[in-house]
Order: sequence, then structure tokens, then C-alpha cells
Amino acid sequence: MESYYKNTSMSKVTPEEVLHSIAQDINAGDLDSLMMLYEPDACFASQPGQVVKGQNQIRQSLQNFIGMKGKLESNVKRIIQTSDLALVISEWSFSGTGPDGNPVNLASIATDVLRQQSDGTWRVIIDNPWGTD
Repeated sequence: MESYYKNTSMSKVTPEEVLHSIAQDINAGDLDSLMMLYEPDACFASQPGQVVKGQNQIRQSLQNFIGMKGKLESNVKRIIQTSDLALVISEWSFSGTGPDGNPVNLASIATDVLRQQSDGTWRVIIDNPWGTD
């Protein structure tokens, strides 16, 4: 059983590992594993200036992103951590295909807030892929 947990998203013991798992899960199209990285009451900036809250709305937004069948690359630039909270700043880029069949190329600097859980793992509580927008 121990080896199973080491291979799942739930075993992420650093904020940086969580951000790397987000990219891996999106690239693999693994929405279920991706959702395990978010707290139940998390919020997600689905577009600049638009925030969705809760697992169902986040799932829908991420499904739309995964539906573009692209490749997400993410590079953690800085982590500011205190106690059980961490602010993670990362650069990302994505290349995929939109619903209309046209290429989609996106890039930004993300700001994410993660909280350490009682079991030592980390989960996202605020995910803003658009940085300060």
C-alpha cells in the first residue's frame, strides 16, 4: 500500500512537487488526480479577472483546459513559506488546440497559495494562473 501512495498526487510533500504534479496531470489528461491537489473550498482564476470556487467549478474549468490536449510546461521561480502556508510563483506556457481547431498558445506568471494538510501533504487553496490579473 505504501508504494501506491508514493505514486499518487496525494503524496506531494512540498509545494514545488504539487506544482509539478499539476503540469504532469494536465499533460496526462488525468483530471481525477489533478483534483486531488485542490482543497474542497479552493478557488481558481479560470480567466483573468474571473474566479470560480469549489471542486465542481474548478473541475469544469480544468476539464476545458485538458480538453485542448496540449502540453503545459511550468517552472517554479520562488516559494515564500510560513508555517502551513506557501505562496508559489511560477512561469508557465501551454500549447494546445482550441475547440475551433485553431492552435492555442498561452503563457503567464502564476501565483498560487497552498496549505499543508495534517498528513504533511500540500494542497492548493488559491490558484491564479494569470498572476496578478
